[in-house]
Amino acid sequence: MTHVNRQWLINGNPRGRALSLDDFTLHDAELARLGPGQVRVKVEYLGFDPSQKGQMENIAGYSRGAAAGDVMGARGIGEVVESHDPNVTVGAKVAGMVGWQEYADLDARAVEVLADDDLLLAHLGPLGGTGLTAYFGLLRIGKPEPGDVVVVTGAAGAVGSVTGQIARIAGCRTVGIAGGSEKCAWLVDEVGYDAAIDYKNDDIKARLKALCPEGINVFFDNVGGEALNAALTRIAPFARVVICGGISRYEQETLPPGPANYFNIVFRQATMQGFLLSGYEREYPEARRRLTEWIRSGELVYKEDIQEGFDNIPTTLLRLFSGKNFGKQLLKL
Repeated sequence: MTHVNRQWLINGNPRGRALSLDDFTLHDAELARLGPGQVRVKVEYLGFDPSQKGQMENIAGYSRGAAAGDVMGARGIGEVVESHDPNVTVGAKVAGMVGWQEYADLDARAVEVLADDDLLLAHLGPLGGTGLTAYFGLLRIGKPEPGDVVVVTGAAGAVGSVTGQIARIAGCRTVGIAGGSEKCAWLVDEVGYDAAIDYKNDDIKARLKALCPEGINVFFDNVGGEALNAALTRIAPFARVVICGGISRYEQETLPPGPANYFNIVFRQATMQGFLLSGYEREYPEARRRLTEWIRSGELVYKEDIQEGFDNIPTTLLRLFSGKNFGKQLLKL
């Protein structure tokens, strides 16, 4: 077995600017001896999320902070190649915060043993943080009711695509906002959205007026900016606005002013609430059970965008901020 562990380390803080390849540096580390209760995981797949940029910026409360010289953090899936814990056997497939490296030495209690089946990679998508974010964000904060109109931004992304499907299962009419005709066609033809708006080519405000004449009951926002402002003009009385993400502002040096139409929250007696996944851990098993049932029954579909190669890890993260990814962004080492 090799004694060298290739790693990608953080080399910059991209706060207020776009990520660049120079924000990461390649490093060779020596593998150390495992301690009691530890396992060594050969990393096979990595997942990518916009919050990883927040990790590098040390944004309080949003993600795990990190500093220059640290291994870039990321959740991934791999195979246990050495174990000092009787509950995790060599050969087991596990998920955990493995980071951008070929091998991860972790506390056995910090990994989740997975079934090596056709849903293995789903634990980085609809059965992982993105699916759980959609599940709890919509059902607990959005509180959809049958007949509601639910609008989702970033609808073709890993969170947005699951959010729309859960809303449809809950008996709602769904409208997704995404970038490009291909993504919008996928939302309607395969994901099951009732309608889609192409923010690259459509007038969002005009399309929302046409598609939601009675107003928006639940607005699930992953983007912010123009889309959020346009949606606030269309909210129905007692609407619920769920702020899950704001990718439109992630790379701005100066934070934009709040939405001009925010006072419609008052006029419509609506609520706007931010949402993080932390705090729902005890309910993960039930949520995953329901999500798995929906996947197995065909009620919930998902798409994976799988890049390949250890050397391409930084480039793969940058795809999220240019809209190149289509579905859950993954990489196979």
